[in-house]
Amino acid sequence: MLRLPKFAYHTPKNAPDAVRIAKEHGGEAMYVAGGTDLYPNMKRRHQTPAQVISLRDVPELHAMEVLPDGRLQIGAMVTLTTLEHYPHLLAHYAGFAHAVREISTPLLRNMGTIGGNLLLDTRCTYYDQSHEWRESIDYCMKKDGAICWVAPGSPRCWAVQSSDTVPVVCAMDAEIELADENGVRTIKADDLYQDDGIKYLTKKPEELLTKITLPAPGNWKASYLKLRRRDTYDFPVLGVGACLWFAEDGTIEKANVRLGGAGSYAMPATATEKVLVGKKLTDEVIAEAGAAALKPARTMDNTDLDVYWRKKVAPVYVARALKACE
Repeated sequence: MLRLPKFAYHTPKNAPDAVRIAKEHGGEAMYVAGGTDLYPNMKRRHQTPAQVISLRDVPELHAMEVLPDGRLQIGAMVTLTTLEHYPHLLAHYAGFAHAVREISTPLLRNMGTIGGNLLLDTRCTYYDQSHEWRESIDYCMKKDGAICWVAPGSPRCWAVQSSDTVPVVCAMDAEIELADENGVRTIKADDLYQDDGIKYLTKKPEELLTKITLPAPGNWKASYLKLRRRDTYDFPVLGVGACLWFAEDGTIEKANVRLGGAGSYAMPATATEKVLVGKKLTDEVIAEAGAAALKPARTMDNTDLDVYWRKKVAPVYVARALKACE
C-alpha cells in the first residue's frame, strides 16, 4: 500500500492567509485544491511538501460570475463537475465544457477543480511510477536523478503537459489571475506555461491561482479533441485545442491552435494558424491546415501508444478540431 508522507495541514479562510502561509514556509509548502493530482504524487514521493495548504475553506475561490462585459469568471476551486453541468458554460463555451467532461472519471471530477487541472503536473512513463520502481532505474532528472530516460543525452526534462483544459484555454486567450503578498496580477493563459518538463509553470511557487476568466461570447468558436487509449479514463496522449475568430463574411481573422500531450506545454501550431488566417473554413483549407500540424507534434516515447503513430495522427485530430469550429 502506498502511504502519504507526514505533513502539516493548514486550512486558511481567505486567499491572503493562504499566500502568507506559503510565503512563510517557502519551498516546504504546497497548495492543494481537490488533491486528485497532489496526493497520488505524494504517495509516490514525487512531491513531499512538509506543509500542505488546503484551499477548500477559501470562499472567494468557489465563486463563478458573468461580468458586465460578458466574460465568465471562474474561481480556481470550482469543481469540474460543477463546470460540466453549468448551463451558461454549456450554452456559450461548448468547447471548454467538452474539455472538462473529458477529464478522468465522474468521481474524480467531483473532487477535481479547474485550478488544479490548469496546474497539473507534467507526466512521463519514467516519472509516474512508484518510488521503488524509480529507485531501481536510478531515478530521473525530474525527481532525485540527473538523467532524462526519454532522451538520455538531453540537458532538459521532456515530461509532457497532460491537462485537458490547458490547450483550449490557451487557444481561447483566457486570462489567469495570480495572487501573492504584493496583490494580484492577471496574465494570458499562454504566459502561465513554458516548454520545460520540470519548470513548466512561470508563476512563483507562493503565488496562488485564484481565477480564470473566459472571453465574452462573440464571433469566435472553440473546440477540443482528445486522443487516449481508454476513452473513459486516461490522460491525453494528444489534446488539440482550437479557437477561430470570424469576420462577418466567414473569413477567419485570427486562429489559435494548441497541441497538448505532445510536449512540455501546450505547443502553438503556428504553421496551421498561418494557413487559416484570411481564408474561409472550407474542407480544402481544413485539410491543408491539419497537414501543417505534423511538424510541431513533438511526440516522444514518454506516454502511451506508439510514438510514430501519434505523430501521424496529429494532423487528423487538428483537422477534426477545426471542423468542429464551423
